Amino acid sequence: MSIRTLPMTRLVRSEWIKFRSVRAVTGSLAAIFVATLTATVAVFATVGQSDASGPDYEPVFSAFYALNFAQVAAINFGATALASEYANGSLGIWLAAVPRRSLLYGAKMSVIGALALLVGLVTSFATFLVGQSFMGDHAIGLGHPGALRAAVGGGVHLALMALAAAGLTAVLRNASVVLGLLIPVLLVASFVLGDVAGNVAQYLPFQAGQLVLHESPQGVMGPWAGLMVAAAWSAAALAAGWWCMKRRDA
Repeated sequence: MSIRTLPMTRLVRSEWIKFRSVRAVTGSLAAIFVATLTATVAVFATVGQSDASGPDYEPVFSAFYALNFAQVAAINFGATALASEYANGSLGIWLAAVPRRSLLYGAKMSVIGALALLVGLVTSFATFLVGQSFMGDHAIGLGHPGALRAAVGGGVHLALMALAAAGLTAVLRNASVVLGLLIPVLLVASFVLGDVAGNVAQYLPFQAGQLVLHESPQGVMGPWAGLMVAAAWSAAALAAGWWCMKRRDA
């Protein structure tokens, strides 16, 4: 079977092998879990129980505090996974060899999304369970209202952020530029705008995606609606990346 007629399953398998063999990619994927668990232990072991005594304490959202760090790591993974192929030249070889670029792009994004979702779900559940082990009488379980939904939604949100970063990397071809755009502009600015723009800021991707982490989200959207808004932003980035990959060479 020639490379020009490879089915989707074979393309997905080849993408998995490539990603697995690049140390920067596997390291950035592992960083999602490691950074989150490190932050969880550092925060909950020191100030977890004292924060639980505050008047504005929200047990479910606070349980997933460390996912703020996981978001940055997920963006880094999505950007690194695709940018590494521009850097080592392998993407140019594949684009020259596979005429069905939409199929190739779909295989790449499928692997990136699947890996990010798997690690995101493991990370989300782990940060909840590890964090609550430090909370003593303030601890909650997955049966607490909104906790299981937040654990699942948190993992999905991380996968969406990784896909958005990968899509933008296909447009910009440089991980550093993507990180410089997403992290300070969309992550930091979204929370700054949240204090100014009120409910309008909930439609920004980071703000919308994090609604699923609240027990009872305040504002115009519910938790799953917020996650769908984040998915729409990621879909837009993926569509832009697909358009660029179809029309440009590496």
